[in-house]
Amino acid sequence: MIFDPKKFARKYALIYTSVLAVLLIVPLVIYVLLLLQIDEAKVKLSLESQAKKIIVSMQRYKNSDKVYHFPRYKEYKAALYNNKYQTVFSTLDFEPDSFTEGFHHAGNRYYYIYPLPPDGYYFGAKYLLVGTIHTSSDIYLFAFSVMIAIVIALFIFSLLLLRNFSAPFEKLNTQLDDFIKDSMHEINTPLSIINLNADLFANKYGENKYLRRIKSASKTLATIYNDMDYLVKQGRVEHKKKIIDLGEFIQNRVDYFQEVANLKNITLNTHIVEGLKYHCSKTKLQRIVDNTLSNAIKYSHDHSHVDIMLQVEYGNIVFKVKDYGVGIENVHKIFSRYYRENEAKGGFGIGLNIVKQITDEENILLDVTSTLGKGATFRYTFYK
Repeated sequence: MIFDPKKFARKYALIYTSVLAVLLIVPLVIYVLLLLQIDEAKVKLSLESQAKKIIVSMQRYKNSDKVYHFPRYKEYKAALYNNKYQTVFSTLDFEPDSFTEGFHHAGNRYYYIYPLPPDGYYFGAKYLLVGTIHTSSDIYLFAFSVMIAIVIALFIFSLLLLRNFSAPFEKLNTQLDDFIKDSMHEINTPLSIINLNADLFANKYGENKYLRRIKSASKTLATIYNDMDYLVKQGRVEHKKKIIDLGEFIQNRVDYFQEVANLKNITLNTHIVEGLKYHCSKTKLQRIVDNTLSNAIKYSHDHSHVDIMLQVEYGNIVFKVKDYGVGIENVHKIFSRYYRENEAKGGFGIGLNIVKQITDEENILLDVTSTLGKGATFRYTFYK
């Protein structure tokens, strides 16, 4: 079985980083919001302080003085307004949206409205406005930097941790993979001997029910072996495609399973259009046909029949197998690996999972219909 430790580490490092980053970034966001509130409070205090300085300056002015020099500051702008909100004096480069007493904020522009007492010190002005331009870019830059640092640190830490964590699994998987490959090799030799000697015995002494059972069982075992062999080689072996005569190929596989069907007195009815060719992998095609025929025979009632059809519909090749057996209760589950509806029928539950993988890879449309207790139909559409 294929296990990629790097892919495993990257995948789960991203997941763990995302989860932990959310948990750590939430308090960071709360902290940043508090910093922004504190920053805004500082701006408000500075505007109030400037407003008081200007008021003190106007209070110190004596009417005997010829000219009053209104305080000017590099970072602050100020203006005086009468009770009708008309400008008495201004160094502003904007018009305020509101003359309500207190602190105002619009974008990066902050200003403070201070009502003046009517005691004659303020040149007939009713309101003093002090404003400034302020940005919280330092806070946002700090938050962004911390956030990036958290994500990078978490990802590197998770990646290193998971790589070390996956090392024992990688070793175990390699050992298991080697064991399966060795086992497959060891199984293949006695299986071949059984089939060969069964054929030799039949030629010399003739067929009997015991020999038919042996040959049927060996062919069933061969199908399972081929499924396991396909899984072991998956991702390692490239299955080359070539032009295959589908009719001839399917008929050969039907002949192969005839002895298995005979054991249950099942008739295999074939309706095959000759001369239909398709460009595909022989190995993959055999997995589709063998698993479909094997399951149809396995789940058919004794003394029933299975219909096997190969024809052309709307310009596409259609391969269909219909049985009249127990049917399928959960059609949507049968393609899950290791799923078996009937434990008593044997098998590992991998055949149809392989079939589904192949049809998805080769763009073959697979449609399954079933009526419980009446049988199932597997339909494969090979697009030209």
